[in-house]
Amino acid sequence: MNYIGSKYSILDFIDETVIDFMHPEKNNYTFCDIFAGTAVVSKYFKKKGCSVIANDIESYSYMIIKSLIENNEEYQYKKLKENKIDDPFTYLNNLDGIEGFIYKNYSLGGTKGQETERLYFSDYNAKKIDAIRTEIKSWKEKELITENEFCYLVASLVESADKVANTASVYEAFLKKLKASAAKPLVYQPIDCPIIEKNGKYKAYNEDSNELIKHISGDVLYMDPPYNNRKYDTNYHILETIALYDEPEIKGKTGLRIENSKKSKYCVRKEATSAFEELVKNANFKYLFLSYNDEGIIPMAEIRRIMSKYGKYKCYSKKHKRYKSDTKREYIKDFTIEYIHCLEKNPKFLYEDHIEKNDSNIE
Repeated sequence: MNYIGSKYSILDFIDETVIDFMHPEKNNYTFCDIFAGTAVVSKYFKKKGCSVIANDIESYSYMIIKSLIENNEEYQYKKLKENKIDDPFTYLNNLDGIEGFIYKNYSLGGTKGQETERLYFSDYNAKKIDAIRTEIKSWKEKELITENEFCYLVASLVESADKVANTASVYEAFLKKLKASAAKPLVYQPIDCPIIEKNGKYKAYNEDSNELIKHISGDVLYMDPPYNNRKYDTNYHILETIALYDEPEIKGKTGLRIENSKKSKYCVRKEATSAFEELVKNANFKYLFLSYNDEGIIPMAEIRRIMSKYGKYKCYSKKHKRYKSDTKREYIKDFTIEYIHCLEKNPKFLYEDHIEKNDSNIE
């Protein structure tokens, strides 16, 4: 998935920074990716052999990270097989489309004649998304699939739907005409879930990061919060609706979800700095790493000041190709400077007295 703030292209830089700053003897430490997004970083460290804690407040992200991080075995679909459904992906791909919530609100056919006609998906693909998601919901209600199987099937639909979305990569707006990829029929495919033959432990969470940090502990905390006022709940609102399939109240030309309980403090200039300091203060991790670029709303001097209060601080940087969600839009520059701010936390700021041991955070 083409995702705002994705660190896929700088995974080597992140890894090299962690190694240079920590000098770890082995890769069996506990790594926490507390703003995990689509699990690019946490998946990388899982493959390295680390135990992993991954978290994101968005439901579609949680289902992705639960599938990619928490699960570490092949899905069996035992109860589906008892009902003569050997391969859920083949079965769901063969369903006829239905006129459900996605079709009625985010396709041209479904919104024809309304005040706002939307073209996020072709009529065929919107109906297909509705049919697949409705069937997955039915399986869950009938207890034919486990919670992990449910999340995996939904996460796979989120990523498959994203491939045929008629957008310039985010869902703040749709294109006026179907682009080539959006005109293709949706193919429902499983996402790649790494099976690691090591003794790592893995746990996924769907919580506010500043609340979760009070209840977990480990060796490495990796922080990749939003940099600016571009909110993920807005940019990926339709993926959230596909994940939850809760038929929310929507508004405006783009059909945004009205509920806004997931607004991040890290997207608000007046709140981001204090939220970050609270996160650092409450972190019961020896090593902290913050990815933040030169366009972030928290000043670099503030980041340095806050992290230096709690132990040994160092900063690494790398020129990084700028994320562009719209190829037609003119950007001031093509590159940004990606910084990784590092902290080895002074032991006096670790809180063994009020937090459980590391292994209790991960199953």
